[in-house]
Amino acid sequence: MEEMEGQEISREEALSRVGYKHACHILLHADTRAKLFGKIPIKHVVLMQMRFDGLLGFPGGLVKPSEESLESGLSRELQEEVGIAVPVTVDDYVSSRLAPSPPQLITHFYTKKMSEPELVEIEKAAVANAVDHGLEVLGMVRVPLYTLRNGGGLPWFLSHSFISNSRAQLLGALQRLRLVPQGALDEAVKQAEHMRHARKADPH
Repeated sequence: MEEMEGQEISREEALSRVGYKHACHILLHADTRAKLFGKIPIKHVVLMQMRFDGLLGFPGGLVKPSEESLESGLSRELQEEVGIAVPVTVDDYVSSRLAPSPPQLITHFYTKKMSEPELVEIEKAAVANAVDHGLEVLGMVRVPLYTLRNGGGLPWFLSHSFISNSRAQLLGALQRLRLVPQGALDEAVKQAEHMRHARKADPH
């Protein structure tokens, strides 16, 4: 089910629906001048996390629109998961969708650009301060946006398992924010599919 994004709806419609739960998640990113092995430009840092169930996803969680705004609820969840206050505003909002699973859930997605030092502080706080570290969240993960000759990097990363529609959210954000050239992104997705099919075909 991780490939399905679900039907996109407006923020207003999402908040007007009765009987639905709401979950907010965010992609935090920054520019960097770092180079892998001193020669491969990394260019951008994008944060995801390894969840308690072994699936990759974005920081965030359930919010209560009847008691708080989507943004304040997301900030609260970030405090628990990354151990630091990250201000989120309506300007960071991207989209709302009916989740493919579970039913009666609406997911709201955000992206926020920060400085590299700010992201490093989040990574540190996620280990030192976050109450969810080692429990609901097993650790923060940087998304490798490059592709190595053997298919390492983004293709291998995309071949892993993601929660719900977070893989589609990642791909959409990389495209929309132009963090990966379109041709390179398409090729990485293609290679990732080959890797996934190869693993399914190999019983070992």
